[in-house]
Amino acid sequence: MKKMAKARSIGIGIDYSATSKIALKWAIDNLIEEGDKIIIIHVVSSKVDTTNKQLFEDTGSPLIPLDEFREINVSKYYGLNPDREVLDMLDTVSKLKKVIVMAKVYWGDAREKLCDAAEHLKLDSLVVGSRGLGVLKRVLLGSVSNHVVQNATCPVTVVKASPSK
Repeated sequence: MKKMAKARSIGIGIDYSATSKIALKWAIDNLIEEGDKIIIIHVVSSKVDTTNKQLFEDTGSPLIPLDEFREINVSKYYGLNPDREVLDMLDTVSKLKKVIVMAKVYWGDAREKLCDAAEHLKLDSLVVGSRGLGVLKRVLLGSVSNHVVQNATCPVTVVKASPSK
């Protein structure tokens, strides 16, 4: 008989890029277990002006349940453009593995906001994709995944896109 482990809170950084979808799929296949809570973390550029930005700029949005997040107006409200593929993956895992899926939106620098999320949401684990920037771009822009690995308050998994992609 399997011992019931404490339900974990697992954050997944999503920006709807190919690498963030690979990270989501990896987390679903390798990390998420029945009873866990998945928190999809979006960081929107602070240049994007949305209805709620002023209200939640410091703390991020409230946690948004998956069924609400699916509604187009909620996404527009927070300046997002959800991807059908991502929503379908989340729907499937919520049903098959009986996990709770929530979303949270932050505005600002992804490096800082992902670290803030790990701390404020008391995440047990954070999964992010790696863009695989070249050395020069990484030096100039700073790698988000690198910063998060160094500074987050929980274990971080960086999922790389396979070289064939």
